[in-house]
Amino acid sequence: MLETFAGLSTPLVADACIRCEVPLRAAPVGLAAVLPGAKVAGRALPARHYGSVDVFLEAFGRAGRGDVLVVDNGGRTDEACVGDLVVLEAGTAGIAGLVVWGLHRDSAELAEIGMPVFSYGRCPAGPLRLDEQEPDALASARFGQCVVTAADIVFGDDDGVLFVAADEAGRVLAVAGEIAKTEREQARRIGAGTTLRRQTAFDDYLARREAQPSYTFRQHLRQTGGAIEE
Repeated sequence: MLETFAGLSTPLVADACIRCEVPLRAAPVGLAAVLPGAKVAGRALPARHYGSVDVFLEAFGRAGRGDVLVVDNGGRTDEACVGDLVVLEAGTAGIAGLVVWGLHRDSAELAEIGMPVFSYGRCPAGPLRLDEQEPDALASARFGQCVVTAADIVFGDDDGVLFVAADEAGRVLAVAGEIAKTEREQARRIGAGTTLRRQTAFDDYLARREAQPSYTFRQHLRQTGGAIEE
């Protein structure tokens, strides 16, 4: 999955979801990689955090190579729930990366380890609480408004993180690849002197919109083959 995603991006995957009429499920804005430029793609391995690393160790026992640990810490900003030891242990289980609805610590060590880790920031303090673990703590993870399970694929890069149903991921990636080719060609033509307005026959669009106010630019792009929206 990561190999296929390597030449794409989350914006392309997001556009492909819309075009394929697949639910667009994005992590809340603000999620960022500890190491800029990191990319991750793989089956979601959900885990809800209750104040102790034991839930992660249990999850690693169920992990498949290339899985992405999706940590639900409720978006808390008063504690870090992931650090260097968890990330090192994740590597021994074949985990491809971590996405955390919460904070991380041990930033220097994480940078040295190099595994893709996405979180909402850093905090030196670990958890002081220890809540009761729910029986289904490894069945699903909430990430903002998204509920993530092992039936999802995680895609992450510098623009954020998306969750796509595994049975739709192949189709979405194929369409994302088509959109990428179209956009790269449009970019090449702009660099060669053919403006985007000319490529999209923008004057024709304005004329038709004048005669038909309900006519949208997205409708026009579908007819001209542009890919700058959806």
